Amino acid sequence: MKRKRILALAAAVFLLLLYASSLIFALTDNPLTESLLAASLFCTIVVPAVLYGYYVAVRYLRRRR
Repeated sequence: MKRKRILALAAAVFLLLLYASSLIFALTDNPLTESLLAASLFCTIVVPAVLYGYYVAVRYLRRRR
């Protein structure tokens, strides 16, 4: 149970860092800002979805055994 809490906390911190980087990239004026903002927003959406899909798949495969 402790491992789940640590992983959940790490995921929450990672998402907060992604949100902060998106905000910073949106407010700065740099030639790379547009692509960095797009990458940050992509990761903000895709990473949690992939992690949730992995969690569902592992839970399903464990029940099957």
